[in-house]
Amino acid sequence: MGRGAAVKGFIIATQFLTRLPTPRIAFTPADFPPAMRWFPAVGLIVGLIVTWGIWAGGLVDPWVGALTGLLLWVAVTGGLHLDGLADIADARGAAHGHRERMMAALTDPHIGSFGAIAIVLLLLGKLVLVHALLTLPGPARPPWLGLVAIPFIARIGPLIWTYGLPPLHEGLASRFRGAVRPFDMLAWTGAALAASFLFPALLVALILIPLWGWWIKRHIGGISGDGHGAGIEWIEAALLMALVVGARLS
Repeated sequence: MGRGAAVKGFIIATQFLTRLPTPRIAFTPADFPPAMRWFPAVGLIVGLIVTWGIWAGGLVDPWVGALTGLLLWVAVTGGLHLDGLADIADARGAAHGHRERMMAALTDPHIGSFGAIAIVLLLLGKLVLVHALLTLPGPARPPWLGLVAIPFIARIGPLIWTYGLPPLHEGLASRFRGAVRPFDMLAWTGAALAASFLFPALLVALILIPLWGWWIKRHIGGISGDGHGAGIEWIEAALLMALVVGARLS
């Protein structure tokens, strides 16, 4: 991949995953799938912005820091992944053993009670865990600094799920499959392992990412955009928990 193609892919990925301002570029549908290779890089930007908000708000009060970080987390991503979480929750809640009912709920654009509950619990969980990170002492560095890497690591997941799981249906996610290369997964995983030297608790992602792939294959049948979004949100929350527990045990 040339430098120009890499820059274009990064810009397209940023436009898709965030609401951040980006340069206007011309691209075709064929340019979109390779942009998935840059999802983790976009996650690093999200992590830097959220961590800055946590630090700035934390100068006033830990709860203010936690709320500021959470608001930025949602605002920067536009709630994109929360929508996927809600759809998966509604689909599983409505299934009751009937695949047709599950698929109907998955394609319904409205958020049901299961989806609403999932979003509320996820946001509350992130809020409480970020507050806990802000109030925990670190042996060498503040534990909340590890949050920079969390959105980055969580967005490695879609590369692995796309490569290893069948698409649930013909849609946007299914177009990504041929664009993900083993090199992309290995390179980003290597970068995540390097970040884990500073915060070893993040190594739990080596279990969380394949675990979500197993769950989504077993209970949904394949990967889709909703599966990616729900997986990102779940792994972010789980990695926050891992940082809290790791800081407590250190």
